[in-house]
Amino acid sequence: MWPEAAEELVREQETLGSLAPAPWRPPAAEPVPIGGCFLCFRPLAPGRDAAFAAAVVVEQSRSVVTAVSLGETAAPYVRGLLALREGRLLEAAVRSLDVVPAVLLVNAAGRDHPRRAGLAVQLGAVLDLPTVGVTHRPLLAEGTWPGDERGAASPLLLDGEVVGAWLRTRRGARPLAVHAAWRTDPETAVEIALASLGPWRTPEPLRLARQLARVARARFAA
Repeated sequence: MWPEAAEELVREQETLGSLAPAPWRPPAAEPVPIGGCFLCFRPLAPGRDAAFAAAVVVEQSRSVVTAVSLGETAAPYVRGLLALREGRLLEAAVRSLDVVPAVLLVNAAGRDHPRRAGLAVQLGAVLDLPTVGVTHRPLLAEGTWPGDERGAASPLLLDGEVVGAWLRTRRGARPLAVHAAWRTDPETAVEIALASLGPWRTPEPLRLARQLARVARARFAA
């Protein structure tokens, strides 16, 4: 499910990037449970990092379930090959949830990737869940920032293709890069990010997962 070498991962990404799975759209009648997952690290030794992956499901602005997985990274950070380092741990955290989210926010790129298959795409394929990537900046895509009002969005393009959007989640704050990923297009990605916003800049499921992972790291160091 998760390649262990860069060459294997590249081949898997090329396969995933060429697929066109059935698009997912949230139901119009009722809110859906939205998940978020995040992973942080603590150095152990040269070439070794402890890793703390957390997953959260939020429904109607209320955290309903959380999960944490601990382990060690299997590879160093390499741009475009994040799945080698984070994939297994994030999968373990999400699978530990007692409630399955309808869609999952991932702190990673999606179709904004040289092979159109960033970690948010691959994690969604492995879990069989629609996913949306949310990051502080694009990986390769480019686009001008949107207006300053909350909810303003502008396209992110890679080789002429819209692969995501800049999204202003809080007035006066830097916009976030929101990525189309597994079974989601840019419009759906923006819709889900907006639907999961609390008072903060980061969508609530992702913010809570980040907080949970950092608490686990702090306890490990204590």
